[in-house]
Amino acid sequence: MDYKEKLITLEQALELVKSNYNIVTGLGATEPQDFMNNLHTIGDRVKNVTITNCLPMNHGEFLKPEYKESFNIDGWFYSPTLRKAHLNGNISYIPNHLHLAGIKRLAHMKPNIYAGSASMPDKHGFISLSLSNTYEKRMMEEADIIILEVNPNYPRTFGDVEVHYSDIDYLIASNYEVPALPDVVSNEKDIIIGNLIAEYINDGDCIQLGIGGIPNAVTDALMTKKDLGVHTEMMTSGMVKLAQAGVINGKKKNLHKGKIVCTFALGNKELYEFLDDNTSVMFLDGNYVNDPYVIAQNDNMVSINTSIEVDLTGQCCSESIGPIQFSGTGGQSDTAVGAQKSKNGKSFIALYSTAMVKNKETGEREEISKIVPMLKQGAYVTLSRNDVDYVVTEYGVVSLRGTNIKERVERLISIAHPKFRDELLEEAHKIGLIYDI
Repeated sequence: MDYKEKLITLEQALELVKSNYNIVTGLGATEPQDFMNNLHTIGDRVKNVTITNCLPMNHGEFLKPEYKESFNIDGWFYSPTLRKAHLNGNISYIPNHLHLAGIKRLAHMKPNIYAGSASMPDKHGFISLSLSNTYEKRMMEEADIIILEVNPNYPRTFGDVEVHYSDIDYLIASNYEVPALPDVVSNEKDIIIGNLIAEYINDGDCIQLGIGGIPNAVTDALMTKKDLGVHTEMMTSGMVKLAQAGVINGKKKNLHKGKIVCTFALGNKELYEFLDDNTSVMFLDGNYVNDPYVIAQNDNMVSINTSIEVDLTGQCCSESIGPIQFSGTGGQSDTAVGAQKSKNGKSFIALYSTAMVKNKETGEREEISKIVPMLKQGAYVTLSRNDVDYVVTEYGVVSLRGTNIKERVERLISIAHPKFRDELLEEAHKIGLIYDI
């Protein structure tokens, strides 16, 4: 049997979708672009189809308000696509820690269809799931129907992402470019914060980085380090520069020595070229990679994530603007806790001291502090104050580990923008966080 016997047309694949079906799609770049871009064409014959996704890159027609009776979207992590469509009323966030996202979702629902993108079959008939195994393989094992878009542009990766084509129900031949994230140029604040964090990272440490300009600046600041390892949920473009420069080699890792371990990758074309046929990178199940107890098996683990606002007790809101979902918890809590369980490990929450936001009453943009007395009403706590470790702004680094509330107020105000420090101190008194500073 040849894998080509599994090939069907896109139209035939869409005919498999029925009303009330649950469809799970691949994360980020492994979302099946042809399938999602044409899903709206069956909107007139299906109702109440639920799509579960994570960090989707697709901007398909099915997200438009006119299809809300046909499709519901449940997201583990919002991207700009879902933020924009959220007001349609058929999109909802799934609270989760990344390492438990797939397992807990399966306890709630069984997928009728798993749809994703993948590399072409090799000469032995094995297909690589390519850019993610955060939950994908687990979902495939439970789905009634598996549909993969096989695409020569997708890198062939290794780890626990190989599946034989005989275990796939249907294949679609695709040829689109792999969705990419534009490179974010580090600004002055990013560079300052990146350099501050880099001072705490030693040769031989094992790192995890999140998404955004600050993590990118951190990678730039690490170019002078030696023998770094990587155990991360997301493989980034910045890590490629470190690996190609020989900074990342994994020689000091306790677990998976010499290997870069991740659950998914998202970045630029250079990242995808680096990953293709690269046996030094292992894509493993997100339930394993992001388990804090697994993370902690590497000594000197350092996690670096970003946040939207941090209150004066250390609570970090990294996923919402008040009650409005902005992104997701992702692996922030997983990696921060795992790093602190590691011998000599530490975790960083990095953010700018201020942000420019639109005043709803005046319509003018104004500068606000991101270190706040209390989180905005309805804001969600992504990282508990019990689990926060270091907090970094462009004004410095403070350690909150083991500190009391009074010490936290003092330390966090010391890294707030100077123009807001007096106001923060006054508010801390007013709401009873401190009484005698």
